[in-house]
Amino acid sequence: MFIRPALQRGITLIEQIVFIVIVSVGVMGLVSVMNPAIRASANPMVTKQLVAIAESLLNEVLHQPFTWCDPDDVAAATAQSYADCANPQNAFGPTPAGETRYAAGATPAFDNVADYHGAMATIDDPSGSNAMAGYTANIVIARVGNVMGLADDTAALSVTVTVTFGAAEPFTLTGYRFRYAPRI
Repeated sequence: MFIRPALQRGITLIEQIVFIVIVSVGVMGLVSVMNPAIRASANPMVTKQLVAIAESLLNEVLHQPFTWCDPDDVAAATAQSYADCANPQNAFGPTPAGETRYAAGATPAFDNVADYHGAMATIDDPSGSNAMAGYTANIVIARVGNVMGLADDTAALSVTVTVTFGAAEPFTLTGYRFRYAPRI
């Protein structure tokens, strides 16, 4: 029995041209989809600035005292509850009213974590100039003691900082602050 060897055959020119056309159409489809996505992707510099601003503000807030009383209250170092304070720090926002992020003349500066709640609209520096034009921040403070497993809901706060810039995706950081009162 004689077995005939199989004939080796390649592809024809027409098959090669059809293959190239099909692959080209596929590549063009991918490029047309990727181009708008790349064009709309976040600018790395803006992203780094959003992160830096959020970290800076969160760090600023978390390093403030968190006591029963306003730190200017004479009982701040010894108070065991809000009742021990002449000026309790049991509301969110500047306490006493009129405090600002930066002291200016007779206006006192924020001196407690809760003072920062809803405090920011633009990112500025102590001189009052808007060094980071176009960036905005929002600081939200909430009681989370019970969520953290504590009996007193007011014993822990969450601090959420959200920074935005134009149409870029907002960047949010959250940190937690626990009351170690009466120690400041």
